[in-house]
Amino acid sequence: MVRLKRYFIVRSLQWLILISPVWLVVASTKISDDVKADFQQMLTDVRSLPELEKLERVNQYFNESVRFISDQRHWGVEDYWATPYESLQRRAGDCEDFSLAKYFSLIKAGVDPEKLRITYVKAIELKQAHMVLAYYSKPSAVPLVLDNLIPQIKPAPERRDLVPVYSFNGNGFWLNKMSGKTVRLGGASRVSMWAKFLDKMAEYDPMGLLEAPQP
Repeated sequence: MVRLKRYFIVRSLQWLILISPVWLVVASTKISDDVKADFQQMLTDVRSLPELEKLERVNQYFNESVRFISDQRHWGVEDYWATPYESLQRRAGDCEDFSLAKYFSLIKAGVDPEKLRITYVKAIELKQAHMVLAYYSKPSAVPLVLDNLIPQIKPAPERRDLVPVYSFNGNGFWLNKMSGKTVRLGGASRVSMWAKFLDKMAEYDPMGLLEAPQP
């Protein structure tokens, strides 16, 4: 009888381990009222600020509210793009999650989406792929880099620890050349995870982050 009970306990634990990544994905989608209120207040506060101050505040908010954790450890999968709601509710995420949350928050705060690009880079010191958010005050401008690795927002040339590979936003996809210039190669549909992320956001977006900001 004891052996039988142990068997069922072990099998139950094995089953929970197998389904836990899926369960976490479903259960973590919703955002609690207190987390939502804090997020909404931040967006309201930055809405009327000058654009560079918006960058500072949003960058600081997510860097302080969310701790870094790998997708494998967090979700049990190799690559998972969490929504801003998931990142804030769980107070955890990886570099993609930071970049996506800052991107949609700044657009909601009134920043032109064309000035923002989610940028895939090589982090030289970490010896791994990394993702940041780049801000261009105008198309030909040197971008500013919003990163979860450091608290400061710096011009791209000052981030010698990062080598840009490609970037995208809701309207385009750019490949970075060795010369430092970027070449547009089409739409963001080239990034397979982007479409999946947008579908998930469309299913649950209580604060309308996908909606165009009102003037």
